Amino acid sequence: MNLSALLRQRSDAGRPVRVALIGAGKFGSMFLAQVPTIAGLDVAVIADLDPDRAREACRNVGWEEARIAGTRFVADGIEACRADDVAVVIEATGHPEAGIRHALAAIEAGRHIVMVNVEADVLAGPLLAERARERGVVYSMAYGDQPALVAEMVDWARAAGFTVAAAGKGTKYLPVYHQVTPDDVWTHYGLSPEQAKAGGMNPQMFNSFLDGTKSAIEMAAIANACDLDVPEEGLSFPPCGVDDLAHVLRPRSVGGHLDRDGMVEVVSSLERDGRPVFRDLRWGVYVVLKAPNDYAAACFRQYGLPVDSTGRYAAMYKPFHLIGLELSISVLSAALRGEPTGSTRAWRGDAVAVAKRDLKAGEMLDGEGGYTVYGRLAPASRSKAGRMLPVGLAHGVRLTRDVAAGTMVTEDDVALDAERLAVRVRREMMERFG
Repeated sequence: MNLSALLRQRSDAGRPVRVALIGAGKFGSMFLAQVPTIAGLDVAVIADLDPDRAREACRNVGWEEARIAGTRFVADGIEACRADDVAVVIEATGHPEAGIRHALAAIEAGRHIVMVNVEADVLAGPLLAERARERGVVYSMAYGDQPALVAEMVDWARAAGFTVAAAGKGTKYLPVYHQVTPDDVWTHYGLSPEQAKAGGMNPQMFNSFLDGTKSAIEMAAIANACDLDVPEEGLSFPPCGVDDLAHVLRPRSVGGHLDRDGMVEVVSSLERDGRPVFRDLRWGVYVVLKAPNDYAAACFRQYGLPVDSTGRYAAMYKPFHLIGLELSISVLSAALRGEPTGSTRAWRGDAVAVAKRDLKAGEMLDGEGGYTVYGRLAPASRSKAGRMLPVGLAHGVRLTRDVAAGTMVTEDDVALDAERLAVRVRREMMERFG
């Protein structure tokens, strides 16, 4: 709670926190929109495959021409990672292999790394985080995105002496969404393609929010950062509003939905028949607490927490998250306190590829939010034993045999290039942490 004061000291001393941003898409643009109002925070370098597009993104979020002129724009993310005048690198490309490459380069250069790129984190995060610790730099989740916000709530709960029964987020979900493609995604958001394009919204990325892939990735990240378990059969997305979190997200042994305490789950803002859930948590995050004793349980009720029928479980939630508008919290925490806002510590959950339709040998997989596969959450041990293909590697690879709709894609079903950086790092991570 003293980041702004610490930053003010740096600003007054003429030593701003200097940042390199890789990827000036929606998340990066939201961060850039806040930068001019944060004295002492300076974006020194912006890397994007199209530097002119990145300059235009700065104009779109209100940057003055003088600030744009004083910022370096480059096409190479590695160059940004190695910039001498940078303390923190933000990886916001959303591309798993690029994220791994940039994280390794930043760590090698002695820069703190904030991984907006959850896809890369779930693919190889335990290894990347270990490398960062060995180098003495921070490897951090991105505050404003749900995984970091959930990690903060879990840490708060445990530091206060509570058992974490469940943690996760809300989303808009129906089972049919697993088959949605970028062609029809905007109808489910109530937008026209033109409106989405004007808002800088990528159809494949936003489709990953809808078809369950992003939820699988984010819950794997939370499990890996917070030492939580994942459901054996993947997320079930129970319909649940904020008043019922403690009732639904507790073990089956006491009438709830979960296998046991200490699990991740995503709740849906829609009933299975499409009706809206009352007081839904579509945009928010939650943690369900278990009281350690009768006295604490009584306090839950006395202070108005929504509790279950036993009174032993209670829920805390945050109804909204502000994505890149909050990202500076991670940057400043790394630079000023040397602490991550959540960081991968183990390999407990994985996001694996499932066929959206019947796929034929010779077809090319198109990855997260595409036309061929969606991501499903799986225990890491089960993923490894079954040689399941992580969704982060399911892009630009060709099938060697048919895969039926609804079936997990395995490494034996595709032609993986063993020399690819992402494949090599992934396999090293599995050997080290599996």
